[in-house]
Amino acid sequence: MSESKSVFAVLNDINVNEKAEKKNGLTYLSWAWAWGEVKKHYPGATFTIYERETSTGPVNYFTDGRTCWVKTGITIEGLEHIEQLPVMDFRNNSIPLAQITSTAVNKAIQRSLTKAAARHGLGLYIYAGEDLPESEAEAVKREEAKRPKPKTEPKKEIGGVEVIDKIPDF
Repeated sequence: MSESKSVFAVLNDINVNEKAEKKNGLTYLSWAWAWGEVKKHYPGATFTIYERETSTGPVNYFTDGRTCWVKTGITIEGLEHIEQLPVMDFRNNSIPLAQITSTAVNKAIQRSLTKAAARHGLGLYIYAGEDLPESEAEAVKREEAKRPKPKTEPKKEIGGVEVIDKIPDF
């Protein structure tokens, strides 16, 4: 943990690519790995799984009567980022209320916590559709800028028509 860097900068600089998995065309980060990284850098970090009261006691999901969602938060150094996430099936479609299972709710909670960690910076670039953390992407751009540019031959024209010296490969 660096005194000169913000929580966001520290977590956003972590390359999560080797821990990310692809499933159904989407990229996922293991909740256990994400939470482990947060705790390595910020041992005092905490998480909250929000609940609502019902006639049978508290439940860890919310509903509009048709579908459900979960609400979680991660607090690091006094700043809480809250995430809400639908309870979804394997195709990432909302599950109807009558078909909700405790397993589906638990999976949604873990995904929601991972997204809350991303709001603090960890793996946020995945949700933005990027391949590398911002600091690494900038370093790659700087290195590319240092490389000598290939020399290009001046165009040859005859009567205003560009002449190609060789036949292109198709």
